[in-house]
This record gives sequence, C-alpha cells and structure tokens, in this order.
Amino acid sequence: MNAPQSQCSTGTALERAARLADDVAAVWADEVDAEARFPREAVDAMRSERLLSVAVPRELGGEGLSLQEVSQIARVIGTRCAASGMIFAMHQTQIYSLVKHGNTEALRGFIEETANKQLLLASATTELGIGGDVSRSYCAVEDLGGHLLLIKNAPVISYGEHSDAIVVTARRTPESQPNDQVLVVCRTPDLTLERTTEWNTLGLRGTCSLGYILRATSTPEMVADVPYSDISTHTMLPVSHVVWSSVWLGIADAAVEKARKYVRAAARKQPGVTSPGALRLAEVAASAQQFADLVDASARRYDRAVRAEEGSADFEATGAVGFSLAMNNLKVTTSTAVVEIVGQTMLICGISGYREDTEFSLGRHLRDAHGAAVMVNNDRIMAGSAHMAIGYRGTI
Repeated sequence: MNAPQSQCSTGTALERAARLADDVAAVWADEVDAEARFPREAVDAMRSERLLSVAVPRELGGEGLSLQEVSQIARVIGTRCAASGMIFAMHQTQIYSLVKHGNTEALRGFIEETANKQLLLASATTELGIGGDVSRSYCAVEDLGGHLLLIKNAPVISYGEHSDAIVVTARRTPESQPNDQVLVVCRTPDLTLERTTEWNTLGLRGTCSLGYILRATSTPEMVADVPYSDISTHTMLPVSHVVWSSVWLGIADAAVEKARKYVRAAARKQPGVTSPGALRLAEVAASAQQFADLVDASARRYDRAVRAEEGSADFEATGAVGFSLAMNNLKVTTSTAVVEIVGQTMLICGISGYREDTEFSLGRHLRDAHGAAVMVNNDRIMAGSAHMAIGYRGTI
C-alpha cells in the first residue's frame, strides 16, 4: 500500500523545529525541569509540526531526512529544552532502527502508521541484573501460540508512560543465550508498566526515565527478523551517539549564547575595554565550533556509510571496526565537551550564571550537561573501544 504524502506545516523541518523550540519548548523548559514532568507541550508541538516522522522514508509517509538533517533538528530543540530534545532524539533512534531493520510486512505497516498518526516510540533495552550491558537480556520472548509474552525488569524506560509503543529487547526464546536477542515492538494498549523507581535527578528531568516492570504482549510479525546485535551495531548505537551528541551541542549553544549576551552587556557599560570575559568567550566559542564540526562530520559519515551499503557510494560499512570506534569516540568526546563548555560559560557570567533567578542562569544547562557521561556510561563505552582497538590496524 502506498502511503499518502506527509502533510507538513509551513517551512522546512528545521524551520518548523526552530519555531517549536522558540515558541513552545523554551516557554515550558524551566517548569518541566522544576517539576520533573514530561514536556507534553513540546511533544504535542512535535506532532502538530510532524517532526516525529522526519526520518521515515517518503514512501511510508515521512520526509526521508538524512541523519545530518535530523541531527540539526535535535540540536535546535536541545538548545531551548534539553529534555524535549532528548525525547526527540531517543524517538528518532527507534525510528531509524525500525526503518533499517523492520523488514516484516507488519513492521513496515507500523512505521507507516507511526508517520500518519505521529506516534511516539520509547525503548526498553536496559535490564536489572546485566550490569548495564544492553547486549545481553534475561527477559525472553515466550510464544503462547499466536501471541508473544514479555516480562522485563527495566531500571530505565524514558517517557514510557507517555509513549504510544515501546521497542523492547529480549532473548529470542526462553532457551536462548543472553546475547541471542531480538527487537520487539509492543504497543502501549498491549502492555503494563509497574513503577519500581521514581525519577528525581540533577538534570534531563523531563525525560521521565523511571524504572518499571514491563509486561507486554505482541505478535510474531512485530519482531524484527534481524539479530539485535546487528541492529545495535549498524544503526541503534551510531544513530543514538549522533543525535544525543546533537542535543548536548544544543546545551552548549544555549550556554554560549547566554555568555555572549553577558559579555555584550558588560561591554556596553565599559566601551572600548576588552574584558577578561570577552577573551574567555572567544576561547569557548572556538571549543563550541570544534564540538559542532565533530557532530556534523559524524552525522555525515553515517549517512555516507549507509549510502555505501545501499550501493550508491564507495565508503565504509556501518559495522566496520573503525566506524564503531569513531562513533564511540564521538559520544565520549561530546559528553565531556558539553560539561567543559558550560563550565567555562559559568566563569564568564560569574555569579549571574551561578544564580537561578537571572536571565544568565546556567544551572539547568549545567545539570543537564552532567547527564551526558552517564547515559550509557563513558567507562563502559571506553572498555568496548579498548577491546576493539587491540586488534584494529586501520585509521579512525
């Protein structure tokens, strides 16, 4: 069945995202942070602006944007509200995974439905008892004769209670090894979420990433027939590293923007005098540019690699060791850089940046920035990179 062409609001996807960021996400960001609540206004605006389907192919009702283009949208939203940007980014990671690997008729139909109805997708990949290693599962798919049952004790499911479906990792069968995993789409009406933790964190509070015992039913047709290890290597990990880094870049943008306004205000009070803050601003702006260049280059590298796999270019495969190392390095580098950049802007703005009641306040940005390194802990990523690097002889 041919999907109808998407009917978008006025402007390109990036223009629509900028409008959403300024008119909606920015307005509610402080309240979302203070109350640790889901940014429903921003997500509703994503739906009305049809931003949830920008990565869905045109033939399935989306806009078929490249990862580089989706990265720009995540950055723009993240500048105004990091939690809203992260929800957009996490959703798009699931979209890319299903578009690339959801090759059953039912999953293709689900992707089309996601575009038409602007469904919000969450994921459940972590599990208690596996030490943060998402390449292993205790949860198993049980075939009950025509329908499937999954029970998963997940310490984190971001915005799970607000999603329309949750993409779940599980062992292929109860007899399968922990690393023999599949990806299963579970619709919200077919699952229950029993809270096991609350979400009272320093930053990214609006992602509502509580712990749950998930009980869900699905059908065999809603299981991707590609091993999860392939989905993770080729799509889920590189895409998540790019779009998460884009949100963190947005946080850095917001901090640098406030620092620039602060320096300009000081300059108006002392015309002709170059303040220490101005010199530091020049330094932090250079760091932010390097940050932006790295994210953009990584997104373009993924896009080129995907085109190569589709036969339209001669480049590297997304499963190559050098590519995987580069994407790991992206996550570790950017999650460190965002904290350093926001910290430098705090020195520029001084007490005005430290306070929570000024236009130059950097508190939310700093708290959000510190979440970056623990979203898939950097130490775990570096351990994986060390294992790959031992036998790798190429360049990154």
